[in-house]
Amino acid sequence: MKTEMVTFPSNGATGSGYLAVPDDDRPHPGVIVIQEWWGLDDHIKDVTRRFAQEGFIALAPDLYHGKVTAEPDEAAKLMMALRQDEAAKDMRGAVAYLNSRDDVQPKQVGMTGFCMGGGLTMYMAVHYPDGLGAVAPFYGTIIPSEEEAANLKVPILAIFGEKDDYTPHDKIEALRRGLDRSSVAHEVIVYPGAPHAFFNDTRESYRAEAAKDAWGRVLTFFRQHLRA
Repeated sequence: MKTEMVTFPSNGATGSGYLAVPDDDRPHPGVIVIQEWWGLDDHIKDVTRRFAQEGFIALAPDLYHGKVTAEPDEAAKLMMALRQDEAAKDMRGAVAYLNSRDDVQPKQVGMTGFCMGGGLTMYMAVHYPDGLGAVAPFYGTIIPSEEEAANLKVPILAIFGEKDDYTPHDKIEALRRGLDRSSVAHEVIVYPGAPHAFFNDTRESYRAEAAKDAWGRVLTFFRQHLRA
């Protein structure tokens, strides 16, 4: 596996991100990994490498442009200061960068994200679906309305925890109802007893069984929908 920090055009500016590539010369599907509110930390880099180990070319854009924290208060400030339109520029740049690479096939990438990143993943699926072939958001803090979900054009696997205090269950059900009216492949999974951030194995919220099952589902989902 090869890893490096890369830069890419971002709507007139420059974005950057952590790239992980399988150690061969064959084409692979691409996946964008969107950070939690902590920033582009070691956990997100590890998830990016895990995708590469599974045969994906993975890129985690740095939406905080170098800032990383382990303190909840500071993370909240960084998240509140992040404008969705500015984040979208970096995410769209990351999508375009992966799709421009000769070793990325097909020319539609997947996107996944966690907490803040899960919400931004759903935001991109609703507002900027071009270049996306599938999305798999985890416990996103921005959830599409029922009408937005009904009009979604990108296959989606939406993952939540039953004991997530940050995600209202009525919004999850509205998302489910909207997706059931849509024409896209979709699944909404709520893990019994799982709290917010259950996938993050560096936090006390980690739940190994739910995380393992969710990871397997995401890999299967992307392999199904990101095929040349």
